[in-house]
Amino acid sequence: MDARLKTFIVEDNLTIRENLVGTLEELTRISAIGHAETEDDARTWFAKNPDGWELAIVDLFLRQGSGLGVVQALSSRKPAQKVVVLTNYATPDIRKRCARLGADVVFDKSNEIEGLVDYCLALVAAQQARLFNR
Repeated sequence: MDARLKTFIVEDNLTIRENLVGTLEELTRISAIGHAETEDDARTWFAKNPDGWELAIVDLFLRQGSGLGVVQALSSRKPAQKVVVLTNYATPDIRKRCARLGADVVFDKSNEIEGLVDYCLALVAAQQARLFNR
């Protein structure tokens, strides 16, 4: 089975977004189904597509608003839908705040990309196991 993890990216930096998508699509079997550069655009997309995604990768600092607002808006998602915060500011305080708002995990852009790749690989493996066991 060749299922890919439907992933929505909330990142306002084009270069970072393109590099992230390229890396994750090549290494982890995700499929980037769209992106948003602002909190409002992200919240609108998720509200219109509550079942259209399996993984959200959210930066905290956006062109408008904050990734924290996006994470909070996703707090009532389905259990299989995962929210990852990817930020340059993964301090202990930010990690706790993101967890309280409902993020599943926080990765630092500068030194935890390998952890993000491993996390995505684990999600894809779990998805394929669910599909195989149906």
